[in-house]
Amino acid sequence: MQERNNMEFIDLKAQYRALKNEIDQNISRVLEDTGFIMGRQVEEFEEKLAAYVGVKYAVGCSSGTDALQLIYMAHGIGAGDAVFCPDMTFVASVEPAFMLGAEPVFCDIDKDTYNISPDSLERQIRAVTAKGELKPRAVVAVDFIGNPADYDKLREITEKYGILLIEDAAQGTGASYKGRKCGSLGDIGATSFFPSKPLGCYGDGGAVFTDSEEMRDLLKSLRVHGKGSSKYDNIRIGMNARLDTLQAAIMLPKLAVLDEEIARRQEIAARYDAALKDRFVIPYIGENTISSYAQYALLAEDRMHRDEARTKLQEEGIPAIVYYPNPMHRMKVFAGCFTGDENFENTVNYADRTFSVPFSAYLTKEDQEKIIEVLQAL
Repeated sequence: MQERNNMEFIDLKAQYRALKNEIDQNISRVLEDTGFIMGRQVEEFEEKLAAYVGVKYAVGCSSGTDALQLIYMAHGIGAGDAVFCPDMTFVASVEPAFMLGAEPVFCDIDKDTYNISPDSLERQIRAVTAKGELKPRAVVAVDFIGNPADYDKLREITEKYGILLIEDAAQGTGASYKGRKCGSLGDIGATSFFPSKPLGCYGDGGAVFTDSEEMRDLLKSLRVHGKGSSKYDNIRIGMNARLDTLQAAIMLPKLAVLDEEIARRQEIAARYDAALKDRFVIPYIGENTISSYAQYALLAEDRMHRDEARTKLQEEGIPAIVYYPNPMHRMKVFAGCFTGDENFENTVNYADRTFSVPFSAYLTKEDQEKIIEVLQAL
């Protein structure tokens, strides 16, 4: 019996083959220079990334989680503070704030975009304020699976209540909202370079985006043990959160082709949309918005239909992954956190029905047609 080759969920191998010469050359230069920690490629990458995103400064760091922790630390967020976050996200969006003593307050998602619901956010801010035990400090707006949040409405709310708007663009690098790139849409932004992200490295990495020179300097201090004039002059408690030179070098050629890849992602998503719109709920992308499609997520009729679809795909060697199976408010680690009167109806509905199919800028038409054929046969 011939062994079936399983399809890649995100084809990093194809991307490497396409950029092999540039990536290999950059790796070799780092090995020859031996500037493994904060080598010249880190600053080059930061400058080019900031220009791409449309901010004055990008501060590279060791992961998307650490990028958010640097932001929380830089703003003094801690005990007694409330940090508002969508109920559907990865734990890293609020884990660092929780570690620093703040309390996450989850908000329901919008039923169409799957991003934080502005209405739920405002209800939760009012509920926290009325209870009087926590101080509203920040909103973490997640560009969920690459689809930008509604920043016009979120900005109105954060300015109304005087709280910080943090953009968690971990999945959104390359996406845009009304002509502005994700990462530039909040008061401060963070992203991740986990290998499967639209702009990924070959390990862990992240960055913080800011237009403030003072904030940039503070972030650079915090990422190296709270350094002052040198790493042996410690003026505050910080972290060991540097971006490795090798990772910066690997991402330079990837950044150079990111817009080309984002354009191909739109074409691939459009083919999925046209083929599957009558059988599943396809992703909703708002007007004047471009998604990075970090994942291509479908909604089935219910959990049973979702499980049937995943089983059929997996029988054909096609991976189908759920992002994410558990809303934050149901996580054991957050038991006891403030939930107000929210029932998180949209989040629970999404978690029960969602599944994602293989997607990347390098997904072949042959593989995509095979995926579509399986799903259309359900």
